Amino acid sequence: MRSHPLALAIGLAAGLTSLSLPAATLHMGISGDPASLSPAKITGGVWEEDVLRDLFEGPIAIDAEGQIIPGAAESWEISDDGKTYTFHLRDGLEWSDGQPLTADDFVFAYRHQVDPKTASNYAHRLYPVVNAQAINAGKKPLEALGVASLDDGKTLQITLNEPTVYFLKTLVLPFAYPIPQHLYAKYGDDWSDPSHIAVNGAFKPVKWISNTELETRKNPHFHDADAVTLDGVDYYPLEDKVAGIQRFRAGELDILRDYPAAQYPRLSKMLPKATHRFPSLGTYYYVYNLRDGSPVADKRVREALSLAIRRDVIAEQLLKGAVTAATSLVPPGTSDYQAQSQPGLDEPIDTRMTKAKALMQEAGYGPDKPLKLTLRFNSGDEHRQIAVAVAAMWKPLGVDVELRNTEANIHYADLMQGDFQVARAAWISSYDDAQNFLQLLSAETNNYGDYHDARYDQLLSESDGEQDPAKRAQLMQQAEALGLADYPLTPIYTYSSRNLVAPTLTGWDDNALDMHASRWVHKPE
Repeated sequence: MRSHPLALAIGLAAGLTSLSLPAATLHMGISGDPASLSPAKITGGVWEEDVLRDLFEGPIAIDAEGQIIPGAAESWEISDDGKTYTFHLRDGLEWSDGQPLTADDFVFAYRHQVDPKTASNYAHRLYPVVNAQAINAGKKPLEALGVASLDDGKTLQITLNEPTVYFLKTLVLPFAYPIPQHLYAKYGDDWSDPSHIAVNGAFKPVKWISNTELETRKNPHFHDADAVTLDGVDYYPLEDKVAGIQRFRAGELDILRDYPAAQYPRLSKMLPKATHRFPSLGTYYYVYNLRDGSPVADKRVREALSLAIRRDVIAEQLLKGAVTAATSLVPPGTSDYQAQSQPGLDEPIDTRMTKAKALMQEAGYGPDKPLKLTLRFNSGDEHRQIAVAVAAMWKPLGVDVELRNTEANIHYADLMQGDFQVARAAWISSYDDAQNFLQLLSAETNNYGDYHDARYDQLLSESDGEQDPAKRAQLMQQAEALGLADYPLTPIYTYSSRNLVAPTLTGWDDNALDMHASRWVHKPE
């Protein structure tokens, strides 16, 4: 393992003004308001991970380039059979309130994540751990979870059901963060309120105005606090990204996460040194609700809808070439993997439309008997533009679309409850492995459309335990091909990370995971 130095300074960007901001406080525009500051209560949005990555730290962390480095654990070993992970925690770890942080806090957190009463969106991430799935189903007690605090709390041990090659990579995610059990014992679920919270990351929350601003300050109890040069990070939920661009240009923001793809040509000319775009592991897709009574429970309808979407038009014309049209769930750039395309998407559009119309007629729909669908998306101009374009593409099939949008945290909460027919969704990977995308069709929480296939689950399960990279890839490729042939979702485009970053900042490195811990960023006074 190695730590990485801060990136070299970047030149000044044309078009930026010099509005004065607090000297070393980073001002960041994010895509939505976190549902919670508790690692067990977030919905899984990228914007939530952006925030919690700065507030907490698991056994491992990431450097400025998105590579795994030691976190709360200074070192670790994996047993020869691949089932036991032993993490040696750093000496003298403390919560931001000065209380000692031990392996007991990690054990408590992982039990809390799989506790069915918690209803954590991340519980399935712990299913490789002994008894996790049974505990989450209410069939075994919390104490049966395969995690242990050893050596008077200095060592964390995690035992898996079987070798799971991707497991270590996942420990950068919020489910692996510790929770201060001393505060939970006192406040219950209210422990994460800014008036009570204690964290173990580089920054601690001090003020939160919902949908307006989350203010944090440097945590002096963080184990690497001396290397953190920022006084704090303030986050601003900005679903209106055009307004976010205006605030960035006015100097009110140092960073704007995920500017609209269609703005790339203009921004790259106006702010060439501030406009970042980098290939990333993320897929933008529409998901179908397969539950009984849903109008898209009929596979013929789903196939027709997918065939009719002109991804090239969306990627090249609507989004100005800032993204790449997608035909697979797993992005093509994923390591040690060959992405599988959804059947029929390689045909010319006229051929696809002819087949799509025939499928709709077989299903009982057409211009004389339209299918009425509600298409949901989270607020944002880009999402609306895509939805409007897709609705127009579906019109020749005899589909009448009602568009409905809500704030991001509400949107994804409704998706997890199955409250939709067709909905926009996206998955930005936090580790470079095809499994992180394929689990979307088998997980209990992010499997929004409730897709189930025994063979798919078997292939994915076999791949999780397969340690030969070639054989593992083959199993996952079979699973993706099988799943996409059922049309439970329709890929639309593969992401490129898009961020506006003040050129005076150092320590922000573009990386394929688009993960950026603010502890590495330096803002000159």
